[in-house]
Amino acid sequence: MHVEAIHDDLDEIVLDAELLEAVIGAPDPRQKAREVELKVARRLRAHLGDPRFRELSERLESLKERHERGQLHSLEFLKQLLEVATELVHIEKEVPPIEDEDRGKAALTELFEEVRNADTPVVVERLVADIDDIVRLVRFPGWQNTSAGEREVRKALRQTLLKYKLHRDADLFTKAYGYIKQYY
Repeated sequence: MHVEAIHDDLDEIVLDAELLEAVIGAPDPRQKAREVELKVARRLRAHLGDPRFRELSERLESLKERHERGQLHSLEFLKQLLEVATELVHIEKEVPPIEDEDRGKAALTELFEEVRNADTPVVVERLVADIDDIVRLVRFPGWQNTSAGEREVRKALRQTLLKYKLHRDADLFTKAYGYIKQYY
C-alpha cells in the first residue's frame, strides 16, 4: 500500500506491517501521520451525536495529548492512531448513511424553527412532513433541471405554505425552495 493511498482513502487503512512501513518510509513520516490524524478527526466530527464515535474521538484526543507530552514514541503513536482509524472505518460501515432527503427534512425543520414566533403558531414537524410528502409526490428524477419540474415543486411548496398561512414570507419561500432543490 502506498502512502498516497492513505491520504486519498481512509477506508483502505488496515493496521499491518506494510502500512506502518509505508508511513515510516515516507519522505516526511510525521507529516503523513499528521494527515491521517486530521482525516480521522474530520470524519469523527461528522458523527459527534453518536456515542460510538464520541468514544473514538476521546481516544484520539487522549492519544494526541500523550504523544505531545512525550509519553508515546512516534511509532507507538502511529500504531494506536491507525487502530483508531481502523475502528472508525468499521463503525462507519455499520452506521446507515444519512439520506439526502433526511438532511433536507432536517434543514427545513431548522429553517422553520428559526422563523417560528407568536404570530406563526405552526407545528413545525407537521409543516415539514407536509412539504416532504407533497414534494415527494410531484417531483421526478432530474426535476431540478426542467422548468416544468421546478414549477410543480414551487407550486406544491406555495400551497403548503398557504395552508399554514406562511405564504407571504418571500424569503422563507426562497430558503425552503433552496433546501428542497438541494436535497430532493
